[in-house]
Amino acid sequence: MEDTPNTFFAKVYCKIFGHKLKVTKNVTDHVHEYQCANCGQEMTDTANGFLAPLTKKFKETNNYIAKIHRRRKNRRLRHYAKAS
Repeated sequence: MEDTPNTFFAKVYCKIFGHKLKVTKNVTDHVHEYQCANCGQEMTDTANGFLAPLTKKFKETNNYIAKIHRRRKNRRLRHYAKAS
């Protein structure tokens, strides 16, 4: 069994009382990545507004969305800088 006693009890605690999620990454203004302070499980926002476990596929998607969001945000900032 790969769970150490601390992680085992943390997982049991989270199953009973729920996760204590902290934001680890702001992908966009509305999409974030979270990590549980107790058990370390990672979660992310989905397209329909719910939380889902952060899988490799979700990480890749979030990185791509963050890249697009950054480009659009920079483009808007440059546009406003030229207008003033």
